[in-house]
Amino acid sequence: MAAPDPAPLLARVVVLAGPSGSGKSRLAERLGLPVLRLDDFYKDGDDPTLPRLDLAGGQPIVDWDSPGSWNHDAAVAALEELCRTGRVDAPVYDLARSARTGHRVLDLDGATLVVAEGIFAQEVVAGCAGRGLLAAAYCVTQHPVVTFARRLSRDLRERRKPPLYLVRRGLHLLRAQRAVVARAASLGCEVCTPDEARRAVARLTDRPGPPSPASRR
Repeated sequence: MAAPDPAPLLARVVVLAGPSGSGKSRLAERLGLPVLRLDDFYKDGDDPTLPRLDLAGGQPIVDWDSPGSWNHDAAVAALEELCRTGRVDAPVYDLARSARTGHRVLDLDGATLVVAEGIFAQEVVAGCAGRGLLAAAYCVTQHPVVTFARRLSRDLRERRKPPLYLVRRGLHLLRAQRAVVARAASLGCEVCTPDEARRAVARLTDRPGPPSPASRR
């Protein structure tokens, strides 16, 4: 017996990838579209499968910048559910506590585009494209020193991790930023500044959305 056809699409996904601190979250808020925060799909801090990283100046630390610290399949499934049903029950993750602390219901509210934003956003491009969900994918980037300063200021202000950890991680990410951007580009993201991405998404909102179920009959 053949599997039933999936529900028609109500919306498609705009992926916002980029290095931590590059301005993705701020841009996502400015777009006025529903946002699925992909960082909420991190694994809990006591998960034995978390990858580790050796850095100078201390003991190995959890590599929260590796895709292995994050639940890819759950993120893609949540995006598909949102795009096909109009809502999804998504996790809420506390970065300071390295743990899932609750959940929230995200609704499309009539939008035909939804933003998927996070440091691993590039990892969902292929999955979204294969399911017919992808509208566009962008890697937001700025000068590495600017990104380092903004990231460290934000992380210290929000007390995401102990200060020494944040400095060590920040220096590592400063050196790795070009490789992060190159990987996002290789996975299908258009590399651009936050302003360029904002203008590109504005152009997308002028296009017709996915056909309604009635128009498919």
